Amino acid sequence: MPPVMTRALNTILLACVLGVGPTAAQQPATRPLPIVYVLSTGGTIAGAGSSSTDLSNYKPGSILGEQLVKAVPQIAQIADVRVEQIVNVNSSDITIDNWLTLAKRIQAILEETPAVAGFVITSGTNTLEETAYFLNLTIRSDKPVVMVGSMRPSTAISADGPLNLLNAVRTAISTDAKGKGVLIVLNDEINAARDTTKTNTLRVETFKAPELGLLGYIDEDKISFYRSTTKRHTANSEFDVTPLATLPKVSILYSYIDPDSSLIRAAIESGAKGIVFAGTGNGALSVFEETVLKGVSAMPAATRPALVRSSRVGNGRVIATAEYDALGVIPSDTLNPQKARILLMLALTKTSDPKEIRRIFAEY
Repeated sequence: MPPVMTRALNTILLACVLGVGPTAAQQPATRPLPIVYVLSTGGTIAGAGSSSTDLSNYKPGSILGEQLVKAVPQIAQIADVRVEQIVNVNSSDITIDNWLTLAKRIQAILEETPAVAGFVITSGTNTLEETAYFLNLTIRSDKPVVMVGSMRPSTAISADGPLNLLNAVRTAISTDAKGKGVLIVLNDEINAARDTTKTNTLRVETFKAPELGLLGYIDEDKISFYRSTTKRHTANSEFDVTPLATLPKVSILYSYIDPDSSLIRAAIESGAKGIVFAGTGNGALSVFEETVLKGVSAMPAATRPALVRSSRVGNGRVIATAEYDALGVIPSDTLNPQKARILLMLALTKTSDPKEIRRIFAEY
């Protein structure tokens, strides 16, 4: 081999050994992982029992969010996760103050860390749908916010929390999840905050939007979306809770045969600014309740609570009727009582005008 070629070959070999030759230069620079904030609130996903078969007798909120994330090392391969512990309780003990803290913290992170890809909120399942819908109405961003929980504690055989958490992070970094509103991820399914409810006490497939259907699936190969909600949410919402320290009090009253209609007066006397009725059928109320409502509708506008009809049925629209319109009772459309309460609380932060509240229920 000619001396010139020998020297050239030696130079190339030395450069490759030192990591500065053509081979190293051609390797693409490692891209930073997408940033995801995991905000932990406790619940079954953070629960622990005395044995691996303890599926109902366990303590929710026993484990911190940091431990949940570390228990799923695959998460570190796909996202730069930053964990914050907001609270650590059973979701039945979540408060409106906790909701406001969550919403304000998410808005602050969006301003402090513009590069954030999305958020995951770990929660107990009992009230997960309510927290999801509140955030759906108050987070003013199109970046994904994903609610996740589990039906089995972290110590259980076949605990569903770890895979649910991994899938939630995968969804939070998915570009297809952007602009879909707050999402609920459990059992390899993606559901919309507005339409989804807990439908079973113990089964892992508990979260469903019974007639309107799920948004998509989470499989090993990809995140698949098939539909999205047409109602206003997140970046398109008119609600801003950042300056608020509390929300107006709204009560829910359940309808049944021969009801205690005095509870309507009791709710008003306790300071309720609004009442949601979990009515029968198409939000129907008994003659006993209607008699009390006639007196309520005659109250001065400044002291009269806002009234909304939802249904205990679980599916279908509650639509307007001349009878209830005359009493000033607003239909909730497809919102169940607990979600109608959330929308009414937020509506009352902006207006007490029944026409405006009716518009809000039509749009959200």
